[in-house]
Amino acid sequence: MRSHGPPLISRRRALTVLAGATVPLVSSGRRSATPPHRWLWHGTALGADATLVLHHAEPRVAAAAVDACLAEIERLEREFSLYRPDSALSRLNRDGVLHAPSLDMLTLLDESCAIAAASNGAFDITVQPLWRLYADHFAAHPQDTAGPSLAAIDEARSLIDYRQLMVTPDRIAMPAGMALTLNGIAQGYISDRVADLLLRRGWSNVLIDLGEIRTLGSRPDGTPWAIARHQPQSAATGLRVLEIRNRAVATSSGAGMAFGSSGRYHHLFDPRTGRSATSCSQVTVIADNATVADALATTLAVTAADARATVLRRFAGTECEIVETDGRLTRLTA
Repeated sequence: MRSHGPPLISRRRALTVLAGATVPLVSSGRRSATPPHRWLWHGTALGADATLVLHHAEPRVAAAAVDACLAEIERLEREFSLYRPDSALSRLNRDGVLHAPSLDMLTLLDESCAIAAASNGAFDITVQPLWRLYADHFAAHPQDTAGPSLAAIDEARSLIDYRQLMVTPDRIAMPAGMALTLNGIAQGYISDRVADLLLRRGWSNVLIDLGEIRTLGSRPDGTPWAIARHQPQSAATGLRVLEIRNRAVATSSGAGMAFGSSGRYHHLFDPRTGRSATSCSQVTVIADNATVADALATTLAVTAADARATVLRRFAGTECEIVETDGRLTRLTA
């Protein structure tokens, strides 16, 4: 299960949009002699590089759409951010209770618990105590190669169990010492909410890249969106291009955030063992929405090879590509 400290998203980017020729930035207000139809906004959102690709003849319309998307991202970051002390999630972790939770918080917790149940606990949003343990340990002992003690890991694991969350429309509560991270699913969820906003405004032929990628339709000429996946050094090839229409793609890799100098410990924890996952080097999931793609990429990264197909079958229409630790590529389809 992926867990981070601040910022909300800080892992190395594994996916790149291959979006074709560059056009003026939406924020620049520049016009060409021929009215442009493709608008590219590139900036920062959720603590990481972000890109929106829109198609419209009017720059003011495109600029207004981008402004609305950024406002939606800001609104949801106030719900799910671990690094903002005023966020709903930070207040829940600090106080152990959150009164009058938002519909977005309730929806995302419901999705998270459903995926946790479907994965037999490989995905668990209560894994945050493990991140705190490893972060504190390696901050104090940066050259250590053994990692936290077994006793310390067992103590942190005793605080991990999504089934202990108490969620009602009026209140979310959890036992003392428990803490949540939504970093294994919130990025995808926010991407889907941005897509919903654009759909309500009548947009199509859109690509949203907030770390996980969500597309609406295809490119205007009917060709699919091309997404380059940067593979680990162990893989047979360093770059693979995925083509998608009206779908989402997400990638998880332990190389995105490492603890200590040995490279043995990283942010993709198996909640059932308390250790960093070692079953593969990288997982990429393609799904109908970014919420599922994001969560499944994390889930399958900590799932044993002989259990992956069983988990994936529980999510109809999904497919994945896994770079094994020896560089082999495994493909699975639900």
